[in-house]
Amino acid sequence: MMVMSNLQIGLALCGLVLVALIALQGAWSSRKNLPRQATKSDEPLPPSSDIDPELDAAAFDVANFPVPVLDKKSSLDALIDSMASITPEGEVSGDAALAAMPATRRAGSKPLAIEGYNQSLQRWEKPVAGQRYLDFQAGVQLANRSGGLNEIEYSEFVIKTQAFCDSINATPEFPEMSEEVARARELDQFAADHDAQLGFVLRSNNTAWSPGYVQQNAARLGFVAGAIPGRMVIPSHAPGLPAVLSLSFDAQAALAEDLDLSAIWEVAISFDVPQVDRTEQAFARMRDAMQTLAEQMDGEVTDDNGVKVTREAMDAIAVDLEHLYDTLDQRDLSAGSPLARRLFS
Repeated sequence: MMVMSNLQIGLALCGLVLVALIALQGAWSSRKNLPRQATKSDEPLPPSSDIDPELDAAAFDVANFPVPVLDKKSSLDALIDSMASITPEGEVSGDAALAAMPATRRAGSKPLAIEGYNQSLQRWEKPVAGQRYLDFQAGVQLANRSGGLNEIEYSEFVIKTQAFCDSINATPEFPEMSEEVARARELDQFAADHDAQLGFVLRSNNTAWSPGYVQQNAARLGFVAGAIPGRMVIPSHAPGLPAVLSLSFDAQAALAEDLDLSAIWEVAISFDVPQVDRTEQAFARMRDAMQTLAEQMDGEVTDDNGVKVTREAMDAIAVDLEHLYDTLDQRDLSAGSPLARRLFS
């Protein structure tokens, strides 16, 4: 029978203690390296939106806002559309006009629209079944973020409008193509010179964040879940309008099987200047949100290249932004207006 000496027993005990310490060290390291987790709270996160990503604003509780006044004016405007007048030989029913509409409402990359004048309502509108019209107008957008209207797109507009006129026995009157293409180039240049999409990145200083941790902190500032994984938005004051601010992080992290282990090192907050009404104070709200999140989540605000954004840089951007708003106002393309949202799309 083998009897262990006191030395052997001591060495065995030391070995067991060492193994236990190594295990504890490993567990502590794993715990330390986990992304920051959301804290338990009785306050539920805002519900997710299942609508089109571009209309994330409608995900907000619309009962909190007044119902917006519908714009009764024509959607076409000579400021940003090339327009043709259409004179039918007689009264045309809305049903006939709808049947004659082009299969696609685009000329190349530009939206195309045909409207009839509703005599009883005294307004231009897209043809409605059951209504009757004595006059029509067609228009194609002169420019958008795809560029200015070119000769090929204008020709497609003419062909589709002429086909509509042939179907309802009407005569169109088109503006000169060369003049409209020149107008399109000028408008496109203006839009390119005054387009802006502002955004900053919040980068973690030390420890990664879990998706739940990001969402919880963002929700406290009024962000709600968007339709796309890894996206949250601050809705506009009225449903159906573009979101004021957008917060985004790695979509793959948001879709991971174990969200507690999903690590996020940076989030971006941005807004589309021409798409958001000036009165929303989007830049001031974005600046406050970034500063608050940086303090709460131990992060640093940077540009896309990782360079820290200073207070002085933020102040300079705010001044430039006011000049941009003024210029858009002077051109009757105020930020957030229907025309601006169409042009800068």
